[in-house]
Amino acid sequence: MSDGVAGRERFRPADHPHDHFLLTTVVGSYPKPAWLTDVRERHEADGDAVGDDEWQEAIDDASRLITDEHERAGLDAVCDGEMRREEMVEFFARRIGGYEFKGPVKVWGHNYFDKPSVVSEVTYEEPWLREEYEFTAGVADRPVKVPITGPYTLATWSFDEVYDDDAALTYALADLINEEVSRLVEAGARYVQLDEPALATAPEDHAVVGECLERIVDGIPDDVRVCLHVCYGDYGEIYPAINDYPIDEFDVELANGDYEQIDVFADGDFAPDLALGVVDAHTPTVEPVAEIEANIREGLTVVPPEKLTVSPDCGLKILPREAAYAKLENMVRAARNVEADLDSGELDAAALRTSDRP
Repeated sequence: MSDGVAGRERFRPADHPHDHFLLTTVVGSYPKPAWLTDVRERHEADGDAVGDDEWQEAIDDASRLITDEHERAGLDAVCDGEMRREEMVEFFARRIGGYEFKGPVKVWGHNYFDKPSVVSEVTYEEPWLREEYEFTAGVADRPVKVPITGPYTLATWSFDEVYDDDAALTYALADLINEEVSRLVEAGARYVQLDEPALATAPEDHAVVGECLERIVDGIPDDVRVCLHVCYGDYGEIYPAINDYPIDEFDVELANGDYEQIDVFADGDFAPDLALGVVDAHTPTVEPVAEIEANIREGLTVVPPEKLTVSPDCGLKILPREAAYAKLENMVRAARNVEADLDSGELDAAALRTSDRP
């Protein structure tokens, strides 16, 4: 895959004010406008009240709105906040041949998950995200990032009635994702993120995920930036194995844990770029700019500035929209402030990486 510097310079805006560049982006999901949820419910309850054309217009309007919101916050790479998606496994399972839905499963408290079942060999029947990407890229002024649920999570969070073991299903899904990424690349996508939250619950399968990544990137051009997002869990269980993954960027959730695990990556051998969560996706409290600047400096203890990406911990969809936007706006402002300090020499990144942590 592409080297970190060449891969990220593509995302530097032409009017970027500083010599240093910390790539700012989002993980994926974002709060949906209340009116979109209302229109969805009326469309699903009564197609005559809200027809397919009206529903499509509502989705497009929401996508346009949130993409613009990300750009107004100042992000360097944006997405539409997954306005066309409801749930990270269900969305893809409904588009993959071989899946069926047999009813909701209770997961915790009074919450239910429409857990899919694999009832025949999985097949690629139609593009999953090309419409989403092409629309977003068409309305965006900044580069567009495409999040995709990874094969390990798709397999682990499904019932399997066909394959001999989870690994066989996971590899089959990886081959389908390779096809999807190829279609996205044909459409112009150059920044793809694979979401694997399930890996955190079963770190012993890191070799399976590594093999899946090899399958996914097979034949993908070197100029496509590939990110792996793993939220929560013990990162020490999968590092340094991730150094061997064919990825350009590893995205981690550490703000929520006050950076207790940052030392996991501080051995000086961390290979991919680090995409560091610097605002907490689990609380509506908006972090002050100064606090986010301190969080960014935590990342600079592990990697140099040219290998640091700044993002929220995870998707922001559970937050009030006003809080989500304020977090992004402060995050971008903090990144630009840190860049200015690096340019002036007030902040010595090399010294941060060599200093003893308290």
